[in-house]
Amino acid sequence: MQSVRTIFISDVHLGTRACQAERLLAFLKEHESEYLYLLGDIIDFWAMNRSVQWSSLHNTVVQKVLRRARHGCQVFFIPGNHDEALREYAGVAFGDIRVESEWIHEGLDGRRYLLVHGDEYDQVTRHHRWVAVLGDVGYDTLVRINLLISRVRRLLRRPGYWSLAGYAKQKVKKAVSFIFDFEDAVAHAASLRGVDGVVCGHIHWPADRRIGKVRYLNCGDWVDTCSAIVEYYDGRIEVVNWGSEAAGISGAAPAQAGAGPEMRTPALGVARTDRLTPGS
Repeated sequence: MQSVRTIFISDVHLGTRACQAERLLAFLKEHESEYLYLLGDIIDFWAMNRSVQWSSLHNTVVQKVLRRARHGCQVFFIPGNHDEALREYAGVAFGDIRVESEWIHEGLDGRRYLLVHGDEYDQVTRHHRWVAVLGDVGYDTLVRINLLISRVRRLLRRPGYWSLAGYAKQKVKKAVSFIFDFEDAVAHAASLRGVDGVVCGHIHWPADRRIGKVRYLNCGDWVDTCSAIVEYYDGRIEVVNWGSEAAGISGAAPAQAGAGPEMRTPALGVARTDRLTPGS
């Protein structure tokens, strides 16, 4: 077990078949922390309106978070668009868990990070909700197909975790363009707030890169990429990938340490210091 200062996770999507609760539990088992930030879409009320897929592992995730809060870990929950019903409780503490619409986290090095889910900077989600819901159904279909592919890969003893949704995001020009537009919008908002960086989720695309003077960090998700952001006691903040191998779970492992402020998509094996060329 490794003790770290802070863990940031988002887009767990409890209540769906695609939620990789087992990998998340393995990650949490290996990482104790002083702070735990839940940056939205932890529970997927959108999907649960269509069909509820709530397993015992999902209960265990909730119980583990509650137990951490009771034992002194400071837990903050910033709702996203899939659990937006909880936004009306911003500023309220439920037991030992505090709900906020956004938050400022100060790192050990004194740098300040704006914490948001990120959907407020997604023009599709804000202004064309029906398109976002339709896209959510399509994404869910990709993830279901990916589950079948993962089973076949295990039968063939193929190592690691391969992401169909991530592959599609890399190859479809509009998806790549959307990601960059979203990242720029979030970084611009953080710049206007006068902070040093921003940590968010929403687009299921783990990243760590510099946009202007702002360090942009995205947690990724626990549906497709199985990634989180971790702050260590030496001051480093980096993306950790739990989607390859480790902790007794086939397909889970921490990302390499020492990642600097560059864009990383660990589950896809990509690291780059600037933007992708659309379609590359």
